[in-house]
Amino acid sequence: MTIAIGDKVPSVSVWNKDADGVHKLDFSEFCAGKTVAFFSVPGAFTPTCQEKHFPSFKSNSQTLKQKGVDVIACMSVNDPFVMQAWGELLDPEGDIVMLADAECELATAFGLTIDASGAGLGQRSARFSMLIKNSTVSSLHTEESGGYELSSAEVLLKDL
Repeated sequence: MTIAIGDKVPSVSVWNKDADGVHKLDFSEFCAGKTVAFFSVPGAFTPTCQEKHFPSFKSNSQTLKQKGVDVIACMSVNDPFVMQAWGELLDPEGDIVMLADAECELATAFGLTIDASGAGLGQRSARFSMLIKNSTVSSLHTEESGGYELSSAEVLLKDL
């Protein structure tokens, strides 16, 4: 079943790598008491993710925060080292928290996975964005396979 507006986000582990090391985080706890602009990409360093999706959130990070977003977070089914390297490349200021769903557990719990085996990527997260308020989904924008029209920061901004 796919997560829906009004649902609580699952208590599933994700990973973050920063200057202090690798940290295992409970996603529900990560979102508790905050407004989170959350987006997921099928793969770090992949064309649409790197050239369109991530940049939409980077270029709108200050506007999102001015409109009440406490944290902007990007997730992909990659390891925390890849996510850190990708974040350092595209966001050297560190405006966006990079979360690794290393075992595809969060994407699976959301019901938002895709099989990208045909492109050599295996099980991945679908492309989506959501606004989470105090661990509850308040808006959700999912893409059809290969699409990029609904999950940009510009669309999510309309929900604030």
